[in-house]
Amino acid sequence: MENIRDIAKITGYSVSTISRVINNHPYVDEKKREKILAVMKELNYVPNRSAQNLSYGKTKNIGVILPFINHPYYDQMLSGIMQAAFTHRYRVSLLPTNYDRELEKNYLDEFAMKTYDGLIVTTKSNPIHVFKDYHRYGPIIFCENIPDEPVNCVYYNLENSLREAFRYLKNHGVKHLGMTLGRSKNISHNSKVTLQIAEEIFPGFDRQNIFWDCCAHDQDGQKAVEFFKQRTVDGILTNGDEVAAVLLTQYHENPPLVIGRENLLISQLLGFSSIDHHLAKVGQSAFEAFFYHKQEKLCIPHTFIQR
Repeated sequence: MENIRDIAKITGYSVSTISRVINNHPYVDEKKREKILAVMKELNYVPNRSAQNLSYGKTKNIGVILPFINHPYYDQMLSGIMQAAFTHRYRVSLLPTNYDRELEKNYLDEFAMKTYDGLIVTTKSNPIHVFKDYHRYGPIIFCENIPDEPVNCVYYNLENSLREAFRYLKNHGVKHLGMTLGRSKNISHNSKVTLQIAEEIFPGFDRQNIFWDCCAHDQDGQKAVEFFKQRTVDGILTNGDEVAAVLLTQYHENPPLVIGRENLLISQLLGFSSIDHHLAKVGQSAFEAFFYHKQEKLCIPHTFIQR
C-alpha cells in the first residue's frame, strides 16, 4: 500500500509539500497541488486521518455524556451540539450512561486516553469531584449549574423557571399540586430543586402526588394519567410536553391545569403552557465553550410561554 513517501518519490516533491496538499494548506503552488492530487487519485491513496490526528494531538471528535438517547430533552440539546460541531467539522460521539456511574467513569478513562478532544456532560451521574482529575486531558463542559467549583458550564436557571411555573399554577387557583419527575433512585439535583421550590410555593405539598420515573415520553404519559386520576390534583407540572399532551387528551372532564416543558410542537398545537429552556442554545453554547476554550459559567435565559 502506497504511503506519503511513495507519492513524494513519484512526483519529485518533498514529503512536507505532499503533507501540505493533503491537509489543504493554502500556500502551495497550484501546479504542484494538481500534480500531487492526480497521483493520489491514480494510486487510490486515502490519507490516514487517525495518524494525522495523533500527530496534531487532535481527534476532531467530541464526546457527549448523557443518560440516554431518544429523549425529547436530550434530543434538543444534542441538536444544538451537533449543529455547532458540524460547522467546525467535528464528529460527535454519544456516550449514554443510563445513570451507571461505573460506565460514566469508563468514558472518562477513554477521554484520558485521548479518544476525544473534549467532553460535554449533559447530566452527570458521579459527584463533581470524580471529574476533577480529568480536566488535565482537555476541556470538560457541564450543561448544568455548578456554582461552587471552578468548572466551565452552560446552563439555564432552573430555579427561576420553576418558580415562575409554580406561581402561575398557584395564581390560577391550583390547590392540590401534582408533578412528574425522573428517576426515584439516586434522585437528581434537578428533582431535588423542583421539590424544594414546590414546597416553598405550595406549603403542605403532598409528595404522594409525584409520578416518579417519568422519562417524558408519551408512554409514560399514559401511566401518569392512570396515576393522577386516582389523586385529587387540580394542577400538574410535567417534565415534558409529550407527557402533558397525553394527560390533557385523556382527561374528558375537569382536566387539571397542566404545564409542559421545552415548547415542542405538540404544546403549540394543543395550546397548553410550557417552559422553554432553549436547550438547543444550551448545547450550541456548550460546544462553543469547548471549541473556543472559554472559561465561563453561562446562563441561557428561559421563556415561560403562557397559552
